[in-house]
Amino acid sequence: MTIAQGILVVVGLLSGLVLIGALLWSIVRPSKRIWPPNREHSVIPIIAWGLTLAVFGAVIGLGIVDWKSASMPNALRWAVGPFLIAIGNLIAWWGAFIIGLKATSGVRDELITSGLYRFSRNPQYLADMAILIGLGLLFASPWVWPVVIVGVAALALAPLAEEPWLCEQYGTKYRNYCAETRRYL
Repeated sequence: MTIAQGILVVVGLLSGLVLIGALLWSIVRPSKRIWPPNREHSVIPIIAWGLTLAVFGAVIGLGIVDWKSASMPNALRWAVGPFLIAIGNLIAWWGAFIIGLKATSGVRDELITSGLYRFSRNPQYLADMAILIGLGLLFASPWVWPVVIVGVAALALAPLAEEPWLCEQYGTKYRNYCAETRRYL
């Protein structure tokens, strides 16, 4: 492992693990949650976005410095990887556009249950998971995968931290939505 690879692995893993820790804290102690933030004008969304971007940045950086150091079938690497990246970006940005920046950052806004949100309560998190997995496949680097796994784990935990807050904010409307729409797929 080179120094650059080591730094990127440490940054990616630490960022993802901090996210996981904050989300687990919020799941176990929803009255003292970190995510979603307790106040609309909080630094927490900036920190959460920064940590998330650090995970994605570490994956991309590792992919660049450790390009194709692992053997992987070309069909998986060049067909599935870019497909997951492209569809993931399309869905993530479409989802962000639909619910808006405020709601994407954990601030109360209108509850959206149409469009992509008819099929999944968390299409953006699913899309971000797809992007990370797609990057891992495309880059074909063994050093990328620990960071991808930690990033996917954080993204999978985020809805569990948000759901009690969403129940508080939207009450019966959100509980009915949960009964009709799956958390992920």
